[in-house]
Amino acid sequence: MQVGYGRECVTKVYRFQVVVKLIKSVKMNQFSIREIAQHVSGNIIGNENITITGLEQIEQAQPGQLTFIGSRKYSKLWESCQASAALVNEDLELSPGNRTLIQVVSADLAIAQLLELFAPAPPRSSAGVHQTAVVDPTAKLGNNVSVGPGCYLGPHVEVGDDSLLYANVTVMDESTIGCRSVVWPGVVVRDRCHVGDDCILYQNASIGSDGFGYRPSLDKKTLVKIPQIGEVIIGNGVEVGANSCIDRGKFSATRIGDGTKIDNLVQIGHNCRIGQSCIIVAATAVGGSVTMGDFTTVAGEVAISDHVTIGSHVTIGGGSIVISDVESNQFVSGFPAAPHKTTLQQWASIRKLPAILKKLNLSKE
Repeated sequence: MQVGYGRECVTKVYRFQVVVKLIKSVKMNQFSIREIAQHVSGNIIGNENITITGLEQIEQAQPGQLTFIGSRKYSKLWESCQASAALVNEDLELSPGNRTLIQVVSADLAIAQLLELFAPAPPRSSAGVHQTAVVDPTAKLGNNVSVGPGCYLGPHVEVGDDSLLYANVTVMDESTIGCRSVVWPGVVVRDRCHVGDDCILYQNASIGSDGFGYRPSLDKKTLVKIPQIGEVIIGNGVEVGANSCIDRGKFSATRIGDGTKIDNLVQIGHNCRIGQSCIIVAATAVGGSVTMGDFTTVAGEVAISDHVTIGSHVTIGGGSIVISDVESNQFVSGFPAAPHKTTLQQWASIRKLPAILKKLNLSKE
């Protein structure tokens, strides 16, 4: 176990693989348009002798900044935009004028690469264990682990190489955190829970709370708590947003697949099985024992009932309530959730009802 308050290090919070060699002869956060084009494998059209000092959305961009245009919806804003340059999808026909365009396959993905390049350094920490942290003697810490002020690591906890725990993180008995993971302040990982490699747990996330299980007593006068004796197993490359909760299983484990991204304020109930590379957006509630396939997207404020099975490559529209199984490769929305086209037809019919009722009343007269 590493102890003390050792040499300073900048932890790779977002684990982006930034090409640092690009910056050798360039001022901090300033890049020539040629360097930027090379970084995103783009084709320059227009002025090649400019320097970019920052990134901004198209409506607010100023001279010296670069913006991006990923659809025709925003193409019309380019003429009045003040940015010196823009990343554009190669299928868009735009003129650079006296400025610069960088053509790329996907402006959305290219701007993500540049956000890595321009990102400020993450909050600094120190390798080793801060003097105010409490680490049980049986805990095992890998190489170059940082444990911040006020943290608590319980008996038989394991933390992998190069992981960073910011201030006031709690990891309880027999839980594990993999390598290169980042745990932001206030996170609680309850006992017997397991977090994979390259994960990010944002502030105040709760991993492994008891599942919400109660039954009326035989005399119907009280509620009987159902013990939750399972665990949570989170795969590699998972992100869990601020104030989100993942409950432990009733019997075995609640499982989150590799690469899944969970937004803020999301509730995932006990014994759920979430597949790989899913996206679950803010304020979504996933009931207990839900099974979700791979590459499924759940938009904001969705409610999914207990014991529902959702296939792979499914999209669930915002505000939907899912009460029955959804097959793979579907786009559903509404309440109850139905194929999106069906829901749109229903909404259109409802909008026509006042006119229909008025017509019926007139015909009766």
